[in-house]
Amino acid sequence: MTVKVLGISGSPRRHGNTETLLDSFLEGAKAAGASVEKVVLKEIDYSPCRGCNACHRTGECIVNDDAPGLYEKILAVDCLAVASPIYSMGITAQLKGFIDRAQYLWARKFILKTLEFSEEHIKQHKGVFISTAGQNLANVFDAAFPAITALFHGTGFDYSLNIVANNMDQYNGIKNHPTALKEAYEQGKQIVGNLEKVIAPL
Repeated sequence: MTVKVLGISGSPRRHGNTETLLDSFLEGAKAAGASVEKVVLKEIDYSPCRGCNACHRTGECIVNDDAPGLYEKILAVDCLAVASPIYSMGITAQLKGFIDRAQYLWARKFILKTLEFSEEHIKQHKGVFISTAGQNLANVFDAAFPAITALFHGTGFDYSLNIVANNMDQYNGIKNHPTALKEAYEQGKQIVGNLEKVIAPL
């Protein structure tokens, strides 16, 4: 069985530090034999959650745009790599707006009780957060983690790994970082190899 990996870039800037780090991870996953796809949020059509709570009654989002389709794609892969640079000490507005649109899945899980992820399912689905930051602060990524945790838990993924690189201002970009791109590549290979071991018995 081929491992399916989906990368989501939440940066409003194409081919910047964070998307480049994501690309390296995806290249490693592909080298390990995975089927790889990347979606760039700024290039799809979606709006933030309206807070209308219609999904609490139906389990469906009434907003007709690209967000529900992307969530269906997320639910069909084995590894989800979500990437966002740090803006104002948190994830980008593009990614936060998309995460909020998963409210209809929350409604299915906790209100309607029509969606459940078993422990075995979660074990076989890995979530990876990829991020860069300009500042050299030990806590620069901390505010991003809760929203990423909510996304992975809400879609049935084991939050397995953070691939982060700070101090981009001093390095003048990710391509000048001495280890980050190579490490992301190797992590992509490793996570696919690990998934192959737990999925194979199926």
